[in-house]
Order: sequence, then structure tokens, then C-alpha cells
Amino acid sequence: MQVKVHYIGLIKSYTNTSQDEFELSNGSLLSELLDKIAQDFGKQFIQEVYDPIKKEMKASFVVMVNGVLMDQLKGINTPLRDRDTVILMSLVTGG
Repeated sequence: MQVKVHYIGLIKSYTNTSQDEFELSNGSLLSELLDKIAQDFGKQFIQEVYDPIKKEMKASFVVMVNGVLMDQLKGINTPLRDRDTVILMSLVTGG
């Protein structure tokens, strides 16, 4: 299945891109997508945004799945579906 990811605010500076698309297995969880992103973007992303060992976002960042905060869904265990849109952003985003 295909999942589109948008990086907004400070996260965009860690990834050097504003969006990506990932091919995941059917039934993948949000944590699996975040693990893959952390693997792709490495140490700075892991230190600043998401800890793949603890399976948690750092306090200054949030994730939305199809416009809904992950905490309003099943958190890191939110199941993803084909063509979902995931947004990673800092809590404070300026223009």
C-alpha cells in the first residue's frame, strides 16, 4: 500500500524534503512507518523527532493521519490504509 508523508516546519529541515511516499505492507502501523522514516533520515531525526527504540515522538512534535492527531486515534499503533496521508510537524509552526 502507498502512504504519502508531508514534513512541515522544523521537520522539513531535518529531512530536506517536504514530502515522501512509502510503500508499506497491508496492515502496517504508524510506528512501522515512523521506523522507516527514522531509518531513512538517521541520527538527527532520531534525536530530535522520533525514537524508534522507545516508539515515541519527542514532545515538540506531532503526527496526523488523514487530518486527525495520532493521539485521537490509536497513537503509535494506528493502523494505516492505502493512500493515507500522514503529516509530521512541530507543535509550533510559523510562516
